[in-house]
Amino acid sequence: MKLFVTGGAGFIGSALVRHIIDLTPASVVSIDKLTYCGNLDSVAQVSGSARYQFEHLDICNRAALEAAFEHYQPDAVFHLAAETHVDRSIDGPDDFLNTNVLGTARLLDAARAYWARLSSTRQREFRLVHVSTDEVYGDLADSDSLFVETSAYAPSSPYAATKASADHLVRAWGRTYGLPVLITNSSNNYGPCQFPEKLIPHAILNAIAGQPVPVYGDGQHIRDWLYVEDHVRALWKVLGAGRIGETYNVGGCNEHSNLDVVRSLMLLLEEYHPQGAPKEGYASLITFVSDRPGHDVRYAIDAQKIRRELDWAPTETFETGLRKTVRWYLDNPAWWQRVLDGSYRLERLGARGHAAQKRSP
Repeated sequence: MKLFVTGGAGFIGSALVRHIIDLTPASVVSIDKLTYCGNLDSVAQVSGSARYQFEHLDICNRAALEAAFEHYQPDAVFHLAAETHVDRSIDGPDDFLNTNVLGTARLLDAARAYWARLSSTRQREFRLVHVSTDEVYGDLADSDSLFVETSAYAPSSPYAATKASADHLVRAWGRTYGLPVLITNSSNNYGPCQFPEKLIPHAILNAIAGQPVPVYGDGQHIRDWLYVEDHVRALWKVLGAGRIGETYNVGGCNEHSNLDVVRSLMLLLEEYHPQGAPKEGYASLITFVSDRPGHDVRYAIDAQKIRRELDWAPTETFETGLRKTVRWYLDNPAWWQRVLDGSYRLERLGARGHAAQKRSP
């Protein structure tokens, strides 16, 4: 089996690429534009595999997508390429509209044209798995309920609105053209190789540098936390056994406030990195900052459908996953130092040549 993974140099995409190469016999073509959060260091451990190839392209480039489909002849597509940071979407939504909406539409149409040319057997076997977010459902601030697959869409941020738009496009291509699509909506991911603008790595790296650890508002915003390696296991299950046209919510069943998450991180740093702690302890670095506009209070996923139908459940508790995450950042300073100083971006300069080399026989 040969798979496309769009966004394969991003946080979740790179975890999926590593999972496929390390734990399955499939081959992967990683497709990535290499924006600021695309990092080839995140797939360095598998980049030497004969089953790994990289294509430096923008999913908004229809001609380049068509050429990639024609050259590689994939059996399935995992679509993860997206702009994802809510704050950035508030400051400038255009990149989110281009990649998340227009890019998804162009990928879908290139996939449809390719799929239409396949033999009937390969058409039946082909799948496109679109990876989305629980943020499309909006806010559960005034409810104790959980998001289910049929929850109404009510996105609050430009980011969430563009992901909701992408979900609707995927369903439309499935309904109108018969393209065999599936959708997953996951809760907040965390784990190795996450770009440091996100809450957990940002808190870890600021703390060990002795800098303030910012928390929005009063810190009582609640999220359901999912370890990234559990997420990619779910994606593999959806590809192999998910029902065409269905949506699967993927959650960690770990609801915690942002403040509790940061406090837990500070306690783990006291345990694992005591030599760097300020005199008053790492918790003294926690600093409350002005809340972001339109900040949703609570997200929470009901993951019973994927448990029941595909026999998936997270293997990490929040406590074990958080420990692994803190340990990874402490043990891998070369990865995040290259991100913080910008040197990881030099990978882009050689990316086109790297892609051409990988494509060569």
